[in-house]
Amino acid sequence: MRQGGPACKTGPAWHVGGVTRPILIGSEIYRGSTYGPKHPLAIPRVSTTLDLIRAMGWVAEDQYRDSPRATPDQLMRFHTPDYVAALMRTEAAQAVTEEDRARHHIGAHGNPVYREVFRRPATGAGGAILAAELTRDGGVVHVPGAGTHHGMSDRASGFCYLNDVVLGLTAWLDQGLESILYLDIDAHHGDGVELAFHDDPRVFTLSIHEANRWPHTGRAEDRAGGHARNLPVPDGFNDSEMDWLLRHAVLPLIRHLRPQAIFLQCGADAVEEDPLSRLSLSNAAHRAVVGAVMPLAPRLIVSGGGGYNPWSVARCWAGVWATLNRLPIPPRLPAAAEAVLRGLSWSRAAGRNPPEPWFTTIADAPRPGPVREAIRALAAVTLRDLPEPAGAVPSSAA
Repeated sequence: MRQGGPACKTGPAWHVGGVTRPILIGSEIYRGSTYGPKHPLAIPRVSTTLDLIRAMGWVAEDQYRDSPRATPDQLMRFHTPDYVAALMRTEAAQAVTEEDRARHHIGAHGNPVYREVFRRPATGAGGAILAAELTRDGGVVHVPGAGTHHGMSDRASGFCYLNDVVLGLTAWLDQGLESILYLDIDAHHGDGVELAFHDDPRVFTLSIHEANRWPHTGRAEDRAGGHARNLPVPDGFNDSEMDWLLRHAVLPLIRHLRPQAIFLQCGADAVEEDPLSRLSLSNAAHRAVVGAVMPLAPRLIVSGGGGYNPWSVARCWAGVWATLNRLPIPPRLPAAAEAVLRGLSWSRAAGRNPPEPWFTTIADAPRPGPVREAIRALAAVTLRDLPEPAGAVPSSAA
């Protein structure tokens, strides 16, 4: 179900009381696009999120931007020319050569050939690059179509063909920023981003992800020269534990680093109803992270990421947008928003008889629980041996 009016590509951000309101970047390319009927990304995510936001009346025309498609030259700020060319010819032929499959993992390892195999990820990359440009002088941008944090420079990985996060961060660096925090709360480790900036102290990466989960990287002891931290959390990770890490690790780290910009990858697959993780968060945890980080970010980009239950993803990301705008979430949705959620279907067993709150609410009930010692230990180790903030006088100096 399509809701809302046309995209607004140009013009100033909407001002109320002298404050620039957040910008939402989306695209119609996601509507009807699928990785294939048996793939976890057969579900509508970005289009449903946008429809739900519009049905709630939460986005003004001047707050919306249509995502451009990144050009090959823009993509080659990170990706190799051979890989970009391989994606383009695979989409044109709707088939992949054996050489490209072996070398670039297109059509292999969970990265299928599908109709928009170049255009769709290039649109997500264009959205992330645009978000960096829109926040050149400050501000907040939500790009639910971005967040493909596993993409490597020369190959697809983990359903991610291009790494739009790296491209957005690179666009900020091109503006002259020298202190950026990348915060990733997806259920899977943000390996592609950490690897891309392994040798660049201008970008500090912090990933909270499920331990012993694909891609089986991101151990707590992996620190990338001191400017990375990984918090691999155990099964059943709950809202109370996310709150503990937020208060005892994430926020103290941000206050120490004083970054010029924060990129928050807000994957929804850590929510309990997701089929590809064993974590137990409610979407209240995502909104709490967004709400706590926003006042500390001179520039803020919030992307999507993982998420493989269409109801939990759309409700999570729509709620994130509400949080960015400081909008209240009603306990019961209006009819138009409920119709968006009732129009979804899902082939997995959980989709055959969805619970009523998946149709009638956006905000999950919180899922508190005990804070286990493993979580307390992760928080403590995160803050050890932090680098000096950019531009700061070293603590050992006279």
